[in-house]
Amino acid sequence: MKQRRQWLKGLGLKALALALGVAWAGVTYAPSAAMAEDKVTVFAAASLKNALDAINAEWQKESGKETTVSYAASSALAKQVEQGAPADVFISADLAWMDYLAEKKLIKDNTRANLLGNRIVLVSGKADAQPVDIKQGFDLAALIGDDRLAMGAVDSVPAGKYGKAALEKLGVWSSVEQKVAGAESVRAALLLVSRGEAPYGIVYQTDAAADPGVKVVGTFPEDSHPPIIYPIAITTDSKSADAAAYVDFIKSDKAAPLFEKQGFTILK
Repeated sequence: MKQRRQWLKGLGLKALALALGVAWAGVTYAPSAAMAEDKVTVFAAASLKNALDAINAEWQKESGKETTVSYAASSALAKQVEQGAPADVFISADLAWMDYLAEKKLIKDNTRANLLGNRIVLVSGKADAQPVDIKQGFDLAALIGDDRLAMGAVDSVPAGKYGKAALEKLGVWSSVEQKVAGAESVRAALLLVSRGEAPYGIVYQTDAAADPGVKVVGTFPEDSHPPIIYPIAITTDSKSADAAAYVDFIKSDKAAPLFEKQGFTILK
């Protein structure tokens, strides 16, 4: 509660943005909904949007309950939780940001579970883009030329961190490091490619499937980066009586096909 009060007290100029339900620092809030204890407020990695929107619709149909969801980079969401933002459930795109909150005692450890797996891919917005054989020493720099490689910010956004790890393992990071256009989330990186602002990008395969404006030209070997794991947990400050039931639904056989439809793998 102390952290939540500090967060509210420190809003300052954020208050107007929050009151209007618009984005601040990559996170969108609808304060009247977020503060309501009869709704489950979910902070979820941006890459989950398509699947989670469908699952939340099923949850509401089945339970009669509503959710309020903020999608952004896991790093931004974790920092918001740390500052006392009123989230009930956090779903991260990597273990590191869930560990970050766990170390600060901001999640209920007994509710934590590894939920999903994913892959990272190289995408292009060019209809005639040719397949790329992603292997040790492949010439990504030549492929990009004088243009930019869209990725999530490599020091904070999980997809960016996975992408950098893969490029380092394959021995090509140093040749493209100065060409990277770091984005605030993986969906922002995807948009750069879809809009033609970057010819290539590294995103999750689930993001690529969600945007008809890009095509997958290569898939990174699974052993080139740490396993991509999406953990879920209820926050310590959650006041929602429905948070546990919601998490159970997310982990249920009813939700699994909706995740799989978007290309996620279910972790048991």
